[in-house]
Amino acid sequence: MSPRKKLADQQERYSGTAVIYARYSSHNQRDVSIEQQVKQCQEFAQQNSFQIIEIYADRAISGKTDKRPNFQRMMRDAEKKKFKYVIAWKSNRMGRNMLQAMMNEAKLNDLGIRVLYAEEDFDDTAAGRFALRSMMNVNQFYSENMAEDIKRGLYDNAAKCKIANGGLPLGYKKGDDLRYALDPPNDEIVREIFSRTACGDSFADIAADLNARGIKTSRGKAWGKNSFHALLTNERYTGVYIYGDIRIEGGVPQIVDKGLFFRVQEVLKTKKNPQGRHRINGDYLLTGKLFCGHCKSPMAGISGTGKNGKLHHYYICQKRRMEKSCDKANIRRDKIEHEVAVAIRNYIMRDDVLEWIADSAMTFAKEYRNQTCIGSLETQLAENKQATKNLLTAIEHGIITSTTKDRLLELEREQAILVSRLDEEQASLLHYSRDDIISAMSLYKNGNIEDKAFQAKLFDTFLIAVYLYDDHLKIEFSVTGKKTFVNLPLDTSVIDNIESFAAEECSFSLSLGPPKKCPLWIPSAEMPMVSGFSGGFHLKFHS
Repeated sequence: MSPRKKLADQQERYSGTAVIYARYSSHNQRDVSIEQQVKQCQEFAQQNSFQIIEIYADRAISGKTDKRPNFQRMMRDAEKKKFKYVIAWKSNRMGRNMLQAMMNEAKLNDLGIRVLYAEEDFDDTAAGRFALRSMMNVNQFYSENMAEDIKRGLYDNAAKCKIANGGLPLGYKKGDDLRYALDPPNDEIVREIFSRTACGDSFADIAADLNARGIKTSRGKAWGKNSFHALLTNERYTGVYIYGDIRIEGGVPQIVDKGLFFRVQEVLKTKKNPQGRHRINGDYLLTGKLFCGHCKSPMAGISGTGKNGKLHHYYICQKRRMEKSCDKANIRRDKIEHEVAVAIRNYIMRDDVLEWIADSAMTFAKEYRNQTCIGSLETQLAENKQATKNLLTAIEHGIITSTTKDRLLELEREQAILVSRLDEEQASLLHYSRDDIISAMSLYKNGNIEDKAFQAKLFDTFLIAVYLYDDHLKIEFSVTGKKTFVNLPLDTSVIDNIESFAAEECSFSLSLGPPKKCPLWIPSAEMPMVSGFSGGFHLKFHS
C-alpha cells in the first residue's frame, strides 16, 4: 500500500473527537514534561485530523496507581461518551504496569473508545497489537527497574541515617551531611509541647498560646487542635531513626526523653478514653513512668481475679505480655507505688533539699527574667521618657517647630505601647518568695503517703521514670538536661506471678489524669548529695 493511500485510510479511520491524556512522574528526572507530551499529542492529532476537545493531565503522580484525579475524570467522561479517542504520548502513560495499562485500555475499548499513542503509532493489525504489547513489556521493565533503583537509594541513605524523603518534623533541619540536625528554637518548642501535654494542658490552650507567640507548624501554618497528634506520636523525637522497617537507636538527635514520650502516649489514651480517669483505686499511677529493667519496655497495669475470687492488680512488662519475649516477673501495683512514693518523700522532702529547691527556684526566676525582653523594654521606656522630658524642656524654653506636636504625640503613643508590653511580660513571671516555696513544698512533705491521690501528686510533680530490676529500683527524677537517679534495694515480696488465666484475661487500666499546671524546669548548680542522689528536680506549684 502506498504511503498516500495508508495516510488516507488512517484519516478516514481516525477522524473524530479526541482527548489527550498526559502524566508526569516526579521520580524520573528524565521523564518528558507535561507540555512536551501534550505538544507531541497535538501534532499527532493534527496529522490525523482529530478534533481535540479536552486535555487531562496529572502532574508528579506515579503511573503505578490509578488514583490519578484527572485520569479518573477522563474515565468518567468516557462513560458519558464525550469523545471517541484518547491520545497519549506512550503506553506507559496509561499505567506503567503492563496489566494495568491493558486493563485501562480494555475499559475504554468496551466503551467504544480507542486509545492511540503518539510515539507508538502501531496499526490495528495482529502484528501492530503484538508490537504494542511488546512495548508495554519494555515499559513495565523500565518502571520496575527504576522503582528498584529508587528504593535501593533510599534504603542506602536510611542505613546511614540520612533524610530519605518527605517533610521534616518540627524541631529538625537537614544538616550539612544530609542527616537530621536540631533546629533551634523549634526543638525547644517541641519539648514544650510534650511537657505541656504531659501536664494536662488542652490542645486548644497550647494552640492558642503558640499562635499568639507567632509560632508556626512544620508546614508554616497556624496551630489547631488537630495539629498535635502526629507530632506527639512521632518516635523520632526520642532519637530513633525510622524509615520503613529500619529502626536505628540514636540515629536522630534526641529532643525528648523516652520517659516523657511514653507518659504522653498514656495521656493521649486518656484523651481518647476519658472515662474512669477519676477512679483512684482502679488507676495505675505509674503508667507511662514504670519500665522493665530487663528490656526497657513500658510496664502496663493489669488486673485479674484469683481462684479465691479476689481481684489482684499488677504491672506487667508489655513485651512479656504481647510478645512473650521477656521473663520479667509481674509486680504488685500497690506495693511498687508505695515504694516509689516513700522514696520520693525520703530523698526529696528532706529539709536541706527543700531549701536547695527554694534557692534554685529564686535563681531560676531571676535568670528567666533576664532572658525575657523585660530588660530591653525597660531600657526603651526609659529612653522614651527621657526624650519626652527633653522635648517638654525645649517647649518651655520656647523652642517650638512645626513637628514638635507630632513628635510629642508619637512619643506618647510609643510610651503607651511599651508600658502595655512591659505589663504583659511582668505578668507572665512567677511572683513568690523563698518562704512561699518552702511552705508549698512542705505540703508534700507532710502528706499522707498511703493516700492514692497524694501519691499521684508526688509522681506527677517529681517523677520521670522508674526502672524495675529483679533486686532493685532505679528511680529517675527530672533534671534540666540531665538524669538524676537513685538506686533502691527492692523487697522481693512485691514481686509475684499472677495466674496464667489472669495474665491473658486482664483488663488494662488508665493512669490518673495529669495535673492542671505545667512544671517549672529549674536549672541548678548542685543538688545536696543524698546517697547517690544529686542534680536537680521537677518542680510544680499548686494554687
